[in-house]
Amino acid sequence: MFRLVCVECGKTFPPDEIVYNCTSCGHLLAVQYDLDTLNVDRGEWNRRPLSVWRYREILPVTIPPVSLKEGGTPLYHLSRIGKEIGLPYLYAKHEGMNPTGSFKDRGMTVGVSMALQLKKSSVACASTGNTSASLAAYAAKAGIPAVVLLPAGKVALGKVAQALMHGAKVISIRGNFDRALEMVHELCLSHGLYLLNSVNPFRLEGQKTIGFEAVDQLGTVPDRMILPVGNAGNISAVYKGFTELISLGLMDRMPMMTGIQAAGSSPVVRAVHQNLPEVIPEDHPETVATAIRIGAPVNAEKALAAIRKTGGTAESVSDAEILAMQKALARMEGIGVEPASAASVAGVKKLVEMGVVDRDERIVCVVTGHLLKDPETVIRQCEPPVEIDADLPSLLSALQLS
Repeated sequence: MFRLVCVECGKTFPPDEIVYNCTSCGHLLAVQYDLDTLNVDRGEWNRRPLSVWRYREILPVTIPPVSLKEGGTPLYHLSRIGKEIGLPYLYAKHEGMNPTGSFKDRGMTVGVSMALQLKKSSVACASTGNTSASLAAYAAKAGIPAVVLLPAGKVALGKVAQALMHGAKVISIRGNFDRALEMVHELCLSHGLYLLNSVNPFRLEGQKTIGFEAVDQLGTVPDRMILPVGNAGNISAVYKGFTELISLGLMDRMPMMTGIQAAGSSPVVRAVHQNLPEVIPEDHPETVATAIRIGAPVNAEKALAAIRKTGGTAESVSDAEILAMQKALARMEGIGVEPASAASVAGVKKLVEMGVVDRDERIVCVVTGHLLKDPETVIRQCEPPVEIDADLPSLLSALQLS
């Protein structure tokens, strides 16, 4: 059994009520399970394939889920980068290996399944790209229409292509992501579409399985989890999942939750550094990392709690640092990610240089999206192909071979 609970005032709501914020105080909601009544068998989990649905006892879906075989993403040991920056136990959880190429699939398999469970016939979201791609794919699998709002000219081409190909109604607004979210929220409340941005607490339930898998793959609890922060849903979800595993006796300690933002879009970092009770939104966020170009993260209060309660921290990295690490991941580790994904590894490098991270920490960086999500940024960074005549001397000359 589960219910929705306000994270601020504790008001509870039945699981079948369509509500996204507390009707008493306006704060965020979370899914709360009766953990002491759950029959969770760690041995049974271990016998199942590594995936989101391996952990179905602590997920809210009671119908056959809408699934594209999400989860089970690889955990890589970053041996060369780790050696270069002095971290022998540095790992990357590559969420770009999900069906639509980002971690959003974990949330959407649960979110779209809940839409059907709650008898909703259409779904909607605002997006910087990955959410729209994932929602469109899962809505297509479920056989229901999807509406997505995007900030015009601010979404990478690969993500727009996915949303269009999977049949979503794609609308670009002349405004930023935060305004798109306000608009789609209003649309869902007034016209009955089911909102599947991360303000929806059910969507975050799928995303918490990133942490579950990382612990299972590592074989131990990491000392620190580092995640890029845009709307702040991921870091909030992973923290919540860990609290549940601790309550169930399946974990004995909590990793330090650490959030990384782009310097041009870093309201959570500012709140942490200045010890503010809440974030102050940025009106005009800007960064090459489009997936985290968000000035008013809706899950900020959950993220701040996750960071502060675990002794973690938050830090910002420049676009130059992000792009340099994107290239390093590709060329040193063979891991292709979009810019926002590289923020987590760029962040740990900076934290080491600042003396914040101990060099013997066991660290899992979540890299959130695939390289091909944003091909334009990749092309701009790299030398173009060399064009030659179709003969061997020209080839040898181009390779500087005699």
